[in-house]
Amino acid sequence: MNDSQQSKVYQTLTAMQIAYEAIEHPAVYTIEEMEQLNLPDADAIVKNLFIRDDKKRHYYLVVLQKEKRVNLKELRTKLASRPLTFASETDLMDKLGLLKGAVTPLGIINDSNHEVIIVLDKAILAFDRVGIHPNDNTATVLMAPSALVKYIEALGNPLSYIDIV
Repeated sequence: MNDSQQSKVYQTLTAMQIAYEAIEHPAVYTIEEMEQLNLPDADAIVKNLFIRDDKKRHYYLVVLQKEKRVNLKELRTKLASRPLTFASETDLMDKLGLLKGAVTPLGIINDSNHEVIIVLDKAILAFDRVGIHPNDNTATVLMAPSALVKYIEALGNPLSYIDIV
């Protein structure tokens, strides 16, 4: 567990007066492993994908319903991007200071250059709460989608909304 990463997130959320609930659990690396934990509000857990264009000019963190699958060609069209691929673990560490399994929009706290574009699936805005990691995969933070948007906007990263079917 990376207590300093979690603490930094919790301190920032508290300073921003964002209500959240943190649930600690064993380390997980996939949505399937998350579901095996039988956490409360399991339906609120979202999937986070870290992708980039083929020239490594634009990086995107896509937040979507955990049951959905993303077609990168369709996503490219919706984002008006060059061809997309999944970013490497090195890119994840360089851009967001995160390890594999801990991908989360809360990681933009480590993106001082505001390079990563956050892409929210419009469907998650209807959730009561979303469940995401606090920059470490040994805990899940539950918060209102509007609180997540407030966090992203306050930290200054670009934010876009798309429909992912």
